[in-house]
Amino acid sequence: MNKADENFIDLKMKMLNWANQFNIFCLLDNNGYSFEHPSFECLLAVGCERSYTFTGENDFATLQSFFDEKPSWLFGHLGYNAASNSYEENTNTRVDFKKGFFFEPEIIIKLSDNNIEILKSNVAATDILENIKNFDGNNIEESSALKIIPVFTREEYLHKIAVLQQYIKRGDCYEINFCQQFVAENALVNVVKTYKQLTAVSPAPFGSFYKLHNNYCLCASPERFLQKKGNQLISQPIKGTSRREADVEKDEANKNYLIESTKEKSENVMVVDLVRNDMSMVCEKGSVKVKELFGIYSFPQVHQMISTIQGTLAAGKTFTDAINACFPMGSMTGAPKKRVMQLIEKYEDGERGLFSGSIGYITPVGDFDFNVVIRSIFYNKEKKRLSFFAGSGITFYSNAEEEYEECMMKAQAIVNILSEKNNS
Repeated sequence: MNKADENFIDLKMKMLNWANQFNIFCLLDNNGYSFEHPSFECLLAVGCERSYTFTGENDFATLQSFFDEKPSWLFGHLGYNAASNSYEENTNTRVDFKKGFFFEPEIIIKLSDNNIEILKSNVAATDILENIKNFDGNNIEESSALKIIPVFTREEYLHKIAVLQQYIKRGDCYEINFCQQFVAENALVNVVKTYKQLTAVSPAPFGSFYKLHNNYCLCASPERFLQKKGNQLISQPIKGTSRREADVEKDEANKNYLIESTKEKSENVMVVDLVRNDMSMVCEKGSVKVKELFGIYSFPQVHQMISTIQGTLAAGKTFTDAINACFPMGSMTGAPKKRVMQLIEKYEDGERGLFSGSIGYITPVGDFDFNVVIRSIFYNKEKKRLSFFAGSGITFYSNAEEEYEECMMKAQAIVNILSEKNNS
């Protein structure tokens, strides 16, 4: 990883402060990592010329028609329940982005190697650059100390894991990605400052900063859901996490734990098999291959086990066919997907909403790149509601206490950022 220098970060923050005056914008941010990304550090899409909001009825086909009418850049999101063919208001979602939304931006800005380039605009590029340079928005939003509350108590979480393992023992499923939510009410958040803190603590290759009217998603995701380049598809699911340590020997031991752990590898293989099966529904026969199995990648907070699956999209299959076949991602559901999604709905408190959904872009030629929305803060400015999630993969061999500690470890970076000390 080549970390961006301070001038680069300052330029990015200026762009975000300027973008925040618009009702809709989406920043895609690789934070200096190179995970088969295009040649940009950031893409910023601002404003909305036209849009499509998911309704719950043939959404992927309608999105394809929306694109075909005018092939163009589209940015937006898929909520966790985007593939559901029904629409209900998510009354139990604390920050509700709806099932899915895509927009053609008025302005697209590319940032790479400390260079800023306007890819699309109806306004003179010099005027936009001047506005960004001179925009003073750092003090627009106040921040407050937040009281963050987990939706489950420790005892409730441990009980739910025990119940879920009974389903596993009787053969309903093999693995369940079970998540818990953390919430704060009456929250005042300086979103740009908080995103800067989040990416400083947890820089990640699939970060994003997404605003849809009063809703914000500040995302530090290390995981790619699905990418399409030409007729090539790549998915990079994550299963397997261990904590980073300041002590070099302890840190190396935690890394070696992932390399040697039968439990972590079995979870990863289950997800790899699920992704291979999903991709095979839209790829040429025999083209789906595992490019890398059990790759170990280190991030500032955690070591992760990442596998890479690739395939060739079959003739006659559209880009929305590919997304629909693979969504939601197996790393955030489990196996078999249909049954574990039923159990997730039953035992998790409230809707996931955008969490474990995806944010990304579609190019005018139908290529795309989408992340997995994890390690993210969700905030509704109007209602002053904030939430985030943490989860882990539950199997027959899982120790409930250890799974709880893994969730707490994943949540800690966000808790620190939102604490009085870090967000005052």
